[in-house]
Amino acid sequence: MLDHYPLQDILKSDIWDEVGVNLLAKMISEFMYEEIIHPIMTKETEDRTVYQLVLKDRESGQEIRYQFEGKKRLMDSYRIYSDTIWCMRNGNWEKMRNPLQFILDIQETVGMKPGTTGHLIKEYNNTLLADAHILQKKQKQSVEELTSMDYAELEGEMEGHPWITYNKGRIGFNYQEYLSYSPEQKKKVKLLWVAVHKEYATFHSIAGLDYERLIKKELGNNKFERFRERLKNEDVEVSAFYFLPVHEWQWNNMIIQYFPEDIAQKRIVSLGEGDDEYLPQQSIRTFVNTMNKNKHHVKLPMSILNTLVYRGLPGERTVVAPIITDYIHSIRDQDAFLRDECRIILPGEVASINYEHPYYSKLDGAPYQYLEMLGAIWRESIYSFLEEGERPITLASLLYVDNAGKPYVALLIEQSGLTVDEWVKKLFNVLLPPLLHYLYKYGTVFSPHGQNTVLVLKDNIPHRLAMKDFVDDVNISKEPLPELRFLPKELKSVLRSEEPEGVCQFIFTGLFVCHFRYLTNILDTYYHFEEERFWLSLREMILNYQNQFPELEERFRLFDLLKPSYTKLCLNRNRMIDYGYEDDHDRPHASEFGKVQNPLHLVGSKR
Repeated sequence: MLDHYPLQDILKSDIWDEVGVNLLAKMISEFMYEEIIHPIMTKETEDRTVYQLVLKDRESGQEIRYQFEGKKRLMDSYRIYSDTIWCMRNGNWEKMRNPLQFILDIQETVGMKPGTTGHLIKEYNNTLLADAHILQKKQKQSVEELTSMDYAELEGEMEGHPWITYNKGRIGFNYQEYLSYSPEQKKKVKLLWVAVHKEYATFHSIAGLDYERLIKKELGNNKFERFRERLKNEDVEVSAFYFLPVHEWQWNNMIIQYFPEDIAQKRIVSLGEGDDEYLPQQSIRTFVNTMNKNKHHVKLPMSILNTLVYRGLPGERTVVAPIITDYIHSIRDQDAFLRDECRIILPGEVASINYEHPYYSKLDGAPYQYLEMLGAIWRESIYSFLEEGERPITLASLLYVDNAGKPYVALLIEQSGLTVDEWVKKLFNVLLPPLLHYLYKYGTVFSPHGQNTVLVLKDNIPHRLAMKDFVDDVNISKEPLPELRFLPKELKSVLRSEEPEGVCQFIFTGLFVCHFRYLTNILDTYYHFEEERFWLSLREMILNYQNQFPELEERFRLFDLLKPSYTKLCLNRNRMIDYGYEDDHDRPHASEFGKVQNPLHLVGSKR
C-alpha cells in the first residue's frame, strides 16, 4: 500500500530542507510581529539588518544564538531572508533549516507548556508535509498555468493562511485522508446523504425557498425518489425526515461514533452517495459543484482541528444563516450606492439544516466541537452572478508566488495593460467602498480576509467585489446606531457585537494585516513598489469615499480607520501561549497583545 503513496517523490532531503527553511523564516517573521521573540539588532545596512536571538539550551544551560538578516517593514513587520539563518550551538555556527528544533529552542523562553509544544510539533509536521507536496507540484508548474484555471480549481492552488505558521495542521486527517480531501490535492469527491429525523433536525431558508424544491434541485428528481424509496424500505415515515449531505470523512470519523444510538433508532438513516462531484475549497469544509456550477456551494462540518478551531458548523449560527443572508441582502437592496454603483455580489447562505446531538446539546459547557458535528449550509454559487467577461478569483490568489519567484498578481497586472499603480488603485476602488459603506452607514462588517473575499476581474482588471461566509463572519457594532434598530431579534444573540475599534478590526486586521501586509511585500520585492506608496494610495481612496458621504462624518470619527495604532491581534500567540489546545465551550479568538502602528496614519502624517 505504501508504494501507492508518492512519498519517494515528496520526502526528499532537498524538498524537506527548502520547505523547512521557508517555514522557519515565516515563524521568525511572524513571532517578531507578535512580539513572541525579541531579537536584537547587531548590524544595520541600507537594505538589511542583522539580528541575533539569544536563548539558553534547556539541558546544558549553554547559550544558543540564532542569527539572520531581515528588512524592517511598515506595520511592525519584517521580511526575513531564509538563506541567512544560522544557529550557534555548542560554540559552532551552522546553517539552520529546522523549524521543529527552533520551537524546542524557544519553548522555555516564550513560555510554552510541554503539552502545547508537543501538539504544535504535530501541526508543524503536518504543515511541512503539505508544503512538501505543494513545492513538488510547483517545481513543475509556472504561474502562467493559473490564468487558465477556473475559480474552484484556483482555490486548490492556495497554500494556507499567510499569517498562521501551523496553517495546514489538520489534526484528524491521516496521510491517506490528506491525499483524498485536502484542497491542494484537488481530488473531486461525491457527498454522502443521510435522512435525519425532524425530532432533532431543523430546516431553515430564505423566503420563497422551500425544503423539497431545494433538495430536488440539488439531488435531481430521480435520486430524490430513490432516496425516498430507500426510506420506505426502512419502514419509517418518509415525511418525518430531511435529506442531508454529509462528507465521507465526517460520517466515518464522527457521525458513526458520536451518533450510534440515532443510527440504531433510525433517527439517522444512511441513503448513499449523490451523483454530483465537488471540489473542496480553501476552508476544507466548503464544496463547489463541478458538474453543475450554478448549483449551490455546500458547507459541511469537517471536525478536524485546523489553524485555531475545529472546522464544524456552529448550530446556533447554522440555524440563523438564512436570516443573516436576508439582513445583509436587505441592506444592499435598499442602498443605491451598494446596489447600483458598487454592484457588490453577496452569495447568500439561503438554506440550512442543523441536527442537535441528543446528549451534548443538553450538557452545559459542552466542548464546542461536539455541538457542530452534523448540519449543512447551502450558499448561492458565485458562478450564478457573473456577467459576460467576468472572472472570479479568490483574493488569496494575489499572494501566490510561483517557484521561479513570479507572483500571480504580477501576471494579472501585465495582462491588464495597466501600470502597477493603476492596477492597485483599481483593486482598492473595488474592495473598499462597499466594505466602508457597510461599516460607516450600517455598523456592520464582514471579515474580508483572503478566503472570504472574491475578486471579480474583467480583462484581468479588478471589476467587482463578492463577499461570502456571512454565518461565521458578519459582525455588528455595539453602538446604538439607528440603522441597527431593524436588526432581526434572532440575530441579536448570535452575531458578534463589538466596540468601535473591535468592529474596525475586521477590516484593519482581516484585510490590512492579514492580506495587504503580505501583498505590499510581494509588490515591493518584485516591482520595487514602495509600501508607503501602496498605503498612501489606500488612504486617498478612503478619503475620497469620505468626501463622497460627508453626512457620515460622525461615523468616520467613530470608526476611525486612520488613527495612529490599533490593538495588535495575534494568531500564533493564541495557540502557543494563551489558549493552547484547550477544549472549551466557545471557539478561541485572536489574542490581544500590544499595539500595531497604522500605516494609513503614518503616511498621512508625512504629507
